[in-house]
Amino acid sequence: MDSAEEIGGYRPWSEVTPDAARRLLVAAVEAFAERGYHATTTRDIAGRAGMSPAALYIHYKTKEELLHRISRIGHDKALEILDISASGTGSAAERLDAAVRSFVRWHAAHHTTARVVQYELDALAPEHRSEIVALRRQSEAAVRRILAEGVAAGEFSVPDVPGTTLAVLSLCIDVARWFSTDGRRTPDEVGALYADLVLRMVGARPGGGAPAAPGAAQK
Repeated sequence: MDSAEEIGGYRPWSEVTPDAARRLLVAAVEAFAERGYHATTTRDIAGRAGMSPAALYIHYKTKEELLHRISRIGHDKALEILDISASGTGSAAERLDAAVRSFVRWHAAHHTTARVVQYELDALAPEHRSEIVALRRQSEAAVRRILAEGVAAGEFSVPDVPGTTLAVLSLCIDVARWFSTDGRRTPDEVGALYADLVLRMVGARPGGGAPAAPGAAQK
């Protein structure tokens, strides 16, 4: 199960009301993460929520509507995390550090939810998939903006900003696939590790600043 408390005081799914709708959505997240969307039935979801299958249809017309709601809330949260960092103060290195730390921390702390949000995209209906793809492009744009500003300021050495943007996001998102609460590292520790890796990837010095010259000694 995911952590009940989100960094910054956000409680997952607090925007979903009434309580019965929230319980069904949480049950769907668990079922989709465990069995996959296509192998999960509405009966499975209702049973996990302690409700009858008929009760599910009061709140959600279809199983796909549940997935869309989960995906929309998750992608809105991801975009919010990246936008806050991209629009923040500080150097590009500081903002990239903050973006990666927060994005990875969310994917680790809420790995069950994140697995559904990030890896069940193809199960959405075409119109819903298009909506989510548009949100993903906005998230890419937030990271791309930080990288481009870092290159322009001489902080980063990045020959291919679009390609590096995808590499950074893929690295962060993959945390949801392998993270376990039984592992050695906490979400905060994984966030710090990945932030350091990404800053090295873009040629930033530890702590920010312009990239070191090729062959220069690192302290």
